[in-house]
Amino acid sequence: MKKHSDNPDSALTSLIGLGNLSTRKSYYPELVTKLDELEAERNRYKWLFENAQHGIFQAQLDGGITRANPAIVAICGYHSENEFIERVEQLDSLLFCCADAYGEFRYSLAQYGKVFGFETLFLRGDGECVQVSINALLKDAESGKPTIEAFVQDITERKKTQDKLKRLNEELEERVSARTQELVSLNDKLWQEITEREQIQKELKVAKEAAEAANQSKDKYLAAASHDLLQPMNAARLLIAALRERELKEQDAHLVERIHLALENAEDLLTDLLDISKLDQNAVKPDISEFRISQLLRSMVGEFTPVAEDKDLELRAQYSSAVVRSDSRLLLRIIRNFLSNAIRYTETGRVLIGCRRRGDMLSIQIWDTGAGIPKDKQQEVFKEFQQLHNATAKDRQGVGLGLAIVERIANMLGHRLQVSSVDGRGSMFSVEVPIVDQPLLSPQVSGFELPAIDQLNGLVVMVIDNEDNILVSMEALLSQWGCRVLIADSLDEAIRCCADESLVPEVILADYHLDYDKLGTDAIQGLRKHFGLDIPAVMLTADRSTECRQQFREMGLPVLNKPVKPGKLRALLTHLL
Repeated sequence: MKKHSDNPDSALTSLIGLGNLSTRKSYYPELVTKLDELEAERNRYKWLFENAQHGIFQAQLDGGITRANPAIVAICGYHSENEFIERVEQLDSLLFCCADAYGEFRYSLAQYGKVFGFETLFLRGDGECVQVSINALLKDAESGKPTIEAFVQDITERKKTQDKLKRLNEELEERVSARTQELVSLNDKLWQEITEREQIQKELKVAKEAAEAANQSKDKYLAAASHDLLQPMNAARLLIAALRERELKEQDAHLVERIHLALENAEDLLTDLLDISKLDQNAVKPDISEFRISQLLRSMVGEFTPVAEDKDLELRAQYSSAVVRSDSRLLLRIIRNFLSNAIRYTETGRVLIGCRRRGDMLSIQIWDTGAGIPKDKQQEVFKEFQQLHNATAKDRQGVGLGLAIVERIANMLGHRLQVSSVDGRGSMFSVEVPIVDQPLLSPQVSGFELPAIDQLNGLVVMVIDNEDNILVSMEALLSQWGCRVLIADSLDEAIRCCADESLVPEVILADYHLDYDKLGTDAIQGLRKHFGLDIPAVMLTADRSTECRQQFREMGLPVLNKPVKPGKLRALLTHLL
């Protein structure tokens, strides 16, 4: 039996639904469903077309607008789609503001069939232009005429923003450029200032070096001038000392005393000027050691007792067994100045030296019953060229540098100074020094005890100095003390003099600087070698340098600075015996 599918007519009938009732199918519901879907899709696209934010239009390539959505109508400034279509009959003249722009747009479409992101100007209905960006496709319509479907975005605000950003960028670049130029100018000015400052610093350095050289030259000149001035002054002081110890007429004795005071004033002035110059130049270096304060104070009492007795003053001392740490020479200078001022400015009464322990410090105090110092003037006395207002005319005055030197020395040593006074009743000056607790094994300080008067009789003294006036003065003074004096200006002359007199010197007094660059230290060693004896010797010099002082200390030679004070010289000779 032949199958049904083997009949062609039967198969076609079944396909189109015209077969018998058992095999015929109805496709109508599916077709309706498809039509409904198409209608819904059409409505959706219509809704998107009408409500799209971007403008959409359809136009003929060389003709006018055929379709337009509300967005493109609004972008181009028309009231309705019909008005827009009626007014824009040609794209090139009525829509594009520039014919060249439309030509470029048309060429791109014809060449590539599409255009994306083409930016141009559209002519609005009010005659203004609007910035737009176009994406367009070229299609062949059923009529055979090319059709354009375009999507348009209004980019006016974006362009304004871009233009604003561009302007801001240009302004920023201008500001950056201006600021850069300003910074370059400031930098150039700064470099110029740096160059000028470097030049000023170089000039200041040169000026400072010149000032330091001038100060050094001044110091050298001052030292040389002081040395040259102290030499004849030393001779004059020795001669005056010899005259003062002789019995003279009252009128002559008065004149000698006035000369003595004048020379002391001149000596103090030169010494103070030289000392304060060294202190200001930091040329004085402390030599710190430990020593018993009682020995230093006893030497001061021995030195100033005759001065106090000349003024009918009582000089008393209360000693301490404390061991202190300081520079004995500089501390001696401080105490000597305090004691000298106390005696100088006290007319009647007494002067007292005492010590008070305050913790780990020892306060060395000098009290007097003088005129006192007003409270508002007590700190001014430490300034340069300041003197007590109540000093009498007959006292030697100096120039008011003593306490200024004392303050500089105290600051250098780290010692605290104090002053208290009651106007009209007296004053107290003190200096505090640190106390050392451990016992002192070998204390050594400067200064000598007050000598006996007749201990120098017959003492053979060799004086070596290159100044004739000093030799004559020393011979006169020492002879008056009962010494047998030999004088010479060099080592060779000293040896010949000793040979002629058949004497061996018991003490040598030698100046440090002799003629022809010879030194007194060499003369002392030469005499000791010649006689084979360790003859006691003393250096007499106006050279107050630290180097010389160190050299004399190493050689074990005591030193008296010129102008030599007769009291110190006599005390030293007695000490050496």
